[in-house]
Amino acid sequence: MSHVERPHLKHVLHTVSVLEAVVLRSFGPDGGQVLFTRDTGQVMLSRSGTRILTALRLEHPLARMVVECVWKHTAVTGDGSKNFILLLASLLRVIHTAACKRCNVSHTYSSREAMENATARHLADTLLAFGLEELGDVISTGVVPYGGVLSWEDPSAHAVPAHTNKDMHTLQKLLTAFFHTRLGHTYCDFFSRLTCEFLSCWKCEDKAPSYLLHLIDDNFSVLHTPVSGFPVSCSRVIEGQVIHRDFSTPFSWTNNQPVKAVVFSGHLHPDAHKAGAVLELRGGERGVLRYTSCTERSLECVITTLQSLGVSLLLCAVKQSEAVLALAGLSGMCVVECVGEDERSLFAQLSGAVPVSDCWLIEQEHVATLTFCRPILLGAHRYIHMSFHDSEIKPHSLVICGAGEGQTDQCACAFQDALRMLHTTWEPMHTTATTAAKSILHSGKSRSPSSKPPLQKNVLNPGCVVPVGGTFEFLLHHALLQHGHAHLDSDPHAPFHTDTGIPALSRLLADALLCVPQQIYSHSPRRYLQTQTLVTNYMQNRRHPFSPMCEHNHRSPQSNNALEDSELRVGHCRKVDFKSDVFTLDSGVESVSCKYKLILAVLQCLSSLLRLDAVLHTHTPLHKQACRHSSSSLEDTEEGDED
Repeated sequence: MSHVERPHLKHVLHTVSVLEAVVLRSFGPDGGQVLFTRDTGQVMLSRSGTRILTALRLEHPLARMVVECVWKHTAVTGDGSKNFILLLASLLRVIHTAACKRCNVSHTYSSREAMENATARHLADTLLAFGLEELGDVISTGVVPYGGVLSWEDPSAHAVPAHTNKDMHTLQKLLTAFFHTRLGHTYCDFFSRLTCEFLSCWKCEDKAPSYLLHLIDDNFSVLHTPVSGFPVSCSRVIEGQVIHRDFSTPFSWTNNQPVKAVVFSGHLHPDAHKAGAVLELRGGERGVLRYTSCTERSLECVITTLQSLGVSLLLCAVKQSEAVLALAGLSGMCVVECVGEDERSLFAQLSGAVPVSDCWLIEQEHVATLTFCRPILLGAHRYIHMSFHDSEIKPHSLVICGAGEGQTDQCACAFQDALRMLHTTWEPMHTTATTAAKSILHSGKSRSPSSKPPLQKNVLNPGCVVPVGGTFEFLLHHALLQHGHAHLDSDPHAPFHTDTGIPALSRLLADALLCVPQQIYSHSPRRYLQTQTLVTNYMQNRRHPFSPMCEHNHRSPQSNNALEDSELRVGHCRKVDFKSDVFTLDSGVESVSCKYKLILAVLQCLSSLLRLDAVLHTHTPLHKQACRHSSSSLEDTEEGDED
């Protein structure tokens, strides 16, 4: 019979604290790698929080629920798995403290545990409501103006302006800081440069960065080729698409020769399989020979039709008959069998050719023109390398090398997570009209009747970043406290210490946020205080970005109204003069959008955890559909033990 457990707040806190103790071993700049071992003796090192959580053999349903929430979050943002656990544990601690204080002064509930659970559930729900309704405004007014903004420029272009080089340098710093938490100090610089090179090759003037990043992420499994047995430094970007199959017929073209190709989702000639099967059973009968001869003539008509269209390459989804391969080889036509669905889909999307399933319906719209098609040797395997002639987007593929399969797969997962992180960074945050109103109040000016109304949404430029090292947490901590005081000043009779007031919620979330920088500087408490003081002084000494002087700096040449221009730029990131700022971005930057989504995801998970009334223990295996890693990655890690 299944065991039923009535979860208490302290039990939830204990479960999350155990997960926190595991991820803390690899957290921060001084964090180490975790060694995974399998029953077969295979070992793997990793700093990825998702990999670590995936490898754990979790029995408690609460722990499984938390890990699944982490998976769902990182599947979208590509980052924040370890911060997720730390912030969740910190919020549970401050809520537990607040609930215990309330129980000490009230006796309205017969059960102390029931009252603590009810108080914690109420706090979690109100925090989630606060995060959904007001947190975006707090970040846009208290964090974003003190950061910088990335620029999506081509680093390989000639005669690049100076400010573009600076922005591209910041993009590399964003990627370097990200890869440092995944791959360590050794490979973070290399993969940041490789990512910038890869993105610059994919750049298209007619497509937004978010579109390209989404396209690459969706097709990453076919856009990269893992190669084991080589140093990581051998990883590179190559032009075109790599089909992870070899030619089934002899390769007969010269290099860089234009090729026309057709994608088949079925058999080139179904009767050829039937004739071959009958011939094998009844090879001496004249009727079978006549049937085979008729089939061969029909197959010759199909090949002739393909040759009339100039087709010399067939990409087939299934294995073809020996008759098809023999006749195609005699006609100088190359056949590639068993091409995966993802590769065929990407080929059709990039080439513009429509796949066909009936060999008798081939027309010009089904034919794709390739700049070249040739074999390529990557590691111990030979694949097909091709480039498209008139593609709107010039695709490029990635070759990721590593000493072993574990290291290669780890680098590939980190690279894909970096693309997802960039995609999240490039998504504009949504705020309400409250942001515009607050920013105008900061500017010290009143709105004129003729001025435009504040923007309702999408008022934040994409690509907002702040320096790493707890800067975001310190800025948001200060902004939340100011937000609480602002509500208290606007309503002096509002209770400050009740769990229903905005000031108390702001302080509770602000205190919980400090767990991240505290862990970053856990080996140097003095640096923690220095960094906190530095950020506080920076905010106090710098003029507000929406003051009249900064309005003049932000004014566009076409506008003579500083206030109007400031309203249009409410909540926008500014291009920071990195060399003259009090603290620079040389140590790396992190995404504001990723941090914002992380907090919302943690608050949602917190509310779900504390709403549980009972835990039913079962022996059902952990459902891994939410995990974004490939099935092979899960097989490598789910059976491993964390040492």
